[in-house]
Amino acid sequence: MIFPTSMFGITNAVLLSRLVKQPREDAIVIVLAVSFNTLLVQPPGSPAAQCRNPTISALHQSGRLAISRNCRHLPPQEPNMPELPEVETVRRGLQPVMEGARITGVELRRADLRFPFQPDFAARLTGHRAVSLSRRAKFLMADLASGDVLMMHLGMSGSFRIDDAPVGAFHHPRNVERVNDHVVLRLGGGKIITYNDPRRFGSMKIVARTALDDEPLLKGLGPEPLGNAFDAATLARACAGKTASLKAALLDQHVVAGLGNIYAAEALHRARLSPKRRASTLANRSGAPTDRAGELAAAIRAVLTEAIAVGGATLHNCRHPDGKLGYFQHSFEVYNHEGQPCTTPGCDGVVHRFVQNGRTTFWCPKCQR
Repeated sequence: MIFPTSMFGITNAVLLSRLVKQPREDAIVIVLAVSFNTLLVQPPGSPAAQCRNPTISALHQSGRLAISRNCRHLPPQEPNMPELPEVETVRRGLQPVMEGARITGVELRRADLRFPFQPDFAARLTGHRAVSLSRRAKFLMADLASGDVLMMHLGMSGSFRIDDAPVGAFHHPRNVERVNDHVVLRLGGGKIITYNDPRRFGSMKIVARTALDDEPLLKGLGPEPLGNAFDAATLARACAGKTASLKAALLDQHVVAGLGNIYAAEALHRARLSPKRRASTLANRSGAPTDRAGELAAAIRAVLTEAIAVGGATLHNCRHPDGKLGYFQHSFEVYNHEGQPCTTPGCDGVVHRFVQNGRTTFWCPKCQR
């Protein structure tokens, strides 16, 4: 039986309480998995599976709920957050519509997203033309003719919809709850861009172009991994002396801007480097890059370039503006491949999964050193 839930833990407990009180013989169930959105239970005698949340164990005292002893305890599934390739894909989808267009109207359907909208937010956009649409790390940057820049971040579940754009050949259903449409931009010519964000972890902020260097959200960001400033020497300097793990260093936006959990894991696997390796090993005693730094820098650039070329990865919460699917998830070598054979030629290892600094990490212990 599958019980959909809408709240963390509380709804799960309510549903289980009702289930436990049922007088039916099959009311005794074995808990298979508890995730943020779905509670999955199964009658006794069914194959044992994974128990993801031990908080329901108190209900076991009722005698009507059983947790299989063969179950493995795993942390809750973490939501997939759009990373650099997905944000770049969104930018390329919005660019033909936004660049050169005048914003004729702005509708804010709530007072905030992750942060409150500025009091003059709509006024500073209305009537002004978008000169260009660029990206810095995971931020979309709409440069306006007025001298302002509209900074947009997708957060965990944000997506843009171009209402009059043709739907792509491969349509991925987006969030259909219009209650989650929070910002509407009306452009000259009748085009409408809508920002949808169920979790509201995204953000929009207007900053004067002359103040970008001092903007707290951008200040201190590392080099763009696809830019000319990123190479083995840059990576080695950023990691020199760090006692943190290599995976943790790559997720530090001060080291590399825009790199996230999925592509860090993929790049480390391509470079045959362990995510547990100390970050400082990318530099020698004089601070010069080691061969490992060169291999990793090249792997990061290659993974991101390939992902962008196929539209990024199709994530549960991330949608392209025209509804098209990304395909890079089909090229993952380690991410989400727990228990599968390593794809490295000549390696007979198996992909393992563990939690590192609160994030899920996939790697091959045999060939990643």
